[in-house]
Amino acid sequence: MATPRQRIWGWYFFDWASQPYNTLLLTFIFGPYFAEVARGYYMGAGLEEEAAKAAAQAYWGWGLALASVVIAVLAPILGAIADGTGRRLIWVWIFSAFYVAGSWMLWYVAPGGEQDMLFWAVAWFGLGFIGMEFATIFTNALMPSLSDHDELGAISGSGFAFGYLGGLLALILMLLFLAENATTGKTLLGIDPILGLDVEAREGTRAVGPFTAIWYVVFMIPFFLWVKEPKTEARPLNIGAAIGSLIDLLKSLRYRKSLSAYLASSLFYRDALNALYGFGGVYASGVLGWSIIQIGTFGILGAVTAMVASWVGGRADRRYGPKPVIATSILVLMLVCLIIVGMTRESVWGIAMDPASSAPDVLFYICGALIGAAGGTVQAASRTMMVRHTTPERATEAFGLFALSGKVASFLSPALIALATHASGSQRIGISPLIGLFLIGLILLLWVKPRGEQV
Repeated sequence: MATPRQRIWGWYFFDWASQPYNTLLLTFIFGPYFAEVARGYYMGAGLEEEAAKAAAQAYWGWGLALASVVIAVLAPILGAIADGTGRRLIWVWIFSAFYVAGSWMLWYVAPGGEQDMLFWAVAWFGLGFIGMEFATIFTNALMPSLSDHDELGAISGSGFAFGYLGGLLALILMLLFLAENATTGKTLLGIDPILGLDVEAREGTRAVGPFTAIWYVVFMIPFFLWVKEPKTEARPLNIGAAIGSLIDLLKSLRYRKSLSAYLASSLFYRDALNALYGFGGVYASGVLGWSIIQIGTFGILGAVTAMVASWVGGRADRRYGPKPVIATSILVLMLVCLIIVGMTRESVWGIAMDPASSAPDVLFYICGALIGAAGGTVQAASRTMMVRHTTPERATEAFGLFALSGKVASFLSPALIALATHASGSQRIGISPLIGLFLIGLILLLWVKPRGEQV
């Protein structure tokens, strides 16, 4: 029988095990690698370099948008079903299989492929992404059973900090021993990728898929050993009753102004943050001409600041509540987006820089540190704010609705980026819609009660 402390640590291990999907695949290794592969394909098809970069970013954007639509449609329904049966862990097992299969298959995304290769790259990535998001919903739903209400902010922050530490370690291992520089063929240590991996075929970088899958399998062991279902009576599956419960919850939103405002606010700011994660590496590759190694170093810096800020933010959440933590984080992220939109290697909003100097790189490293810090704190505080608007008995349904609010329009950011990129022919201008989305989220936060609602 696991102790209460073991249950909390087992719950932390989900963040540790799953974080590499965001860190390695979405943002810093596979995402930029996909951009290189897609750019090569489009240039081979006759596009100019800038047009090829924009086309690669747009393809990635539409893929993320489609995966997000699937999550938005199914998340609240599955949450209601899980609460109706009183079983959550079985869903974590099921979607863990999606996570592992999707990430493993990214090994087969080789450079020089045809357009089918791009399709399957996005399809397998989307499968794993869906698995990660759904597993997260059911894991978050277990959070209210871990401790009393006032401690959940610190627990959420510590969980994210522990997860970022795991993502940081995984990223360092990838950069030191596996991911090769496209020009030199060497890792960050200056060696060939280990295990005899073929540099020409980019096998070191492609190994990020199997590496992420194995990492997840190994580090989910403490979760499945120590985290158990809360003591509730298991009930037979009744899809009709589950859907009815979900419909009642949706109808009640018109009377629950704080919850409605929070779900709407998080819809915009979490969508914008996810897009910032998803396109950060692609942007650095296309606009600044960074290599996978440079982007990975950028990722290490962001993970360190995210880890520290999540822990500190958890303590601030416990003392001041999640609302001021969320608002501050959004303001920082808006500032970062303003810098990115106005930045090239030659200037920042008209202020000249020497393109041959390190100044543009240093500035973007600072942006990465701020994205990591603000992103970590806003995610941890968002999880706590959702707990303040639900009960343990309906937590999965509530977090399914929370996922819906994060995904129902999560095609919006990638789609807006894809459209803005296509219309302007500029990756830099393509990021600009995120500023407006963050601003809308910040304004809607005004109607959210700091301590949630009694439900």
